[in-house]
Amino acid sequence: MKLWKWLGLAGVAGVAATGVIIARDQRQRAHLTPEQVRDRLRDRLDSRVSADGSTPGPGAPRR
Repeated sequence: MKLWKWLGLAGVAGVAATGVIIARDQRQRAHLTPEQVRDRLRDRLDSRVSADGSTPGPGAPRR
């Protein structure tokens, strides 16, 4: 019976920790301006293009 209590407590702790991580991530995203989001996406695209040497597909934004 004690095993089930510990497993339940571990489950509750895991759910709480996940909620904290998601809330923190959401707060960080909420503070970004649209320009910052665009810049981050362009940086990620540029790093992928330079990493594998391919060109972006037809849906990629052009500068």
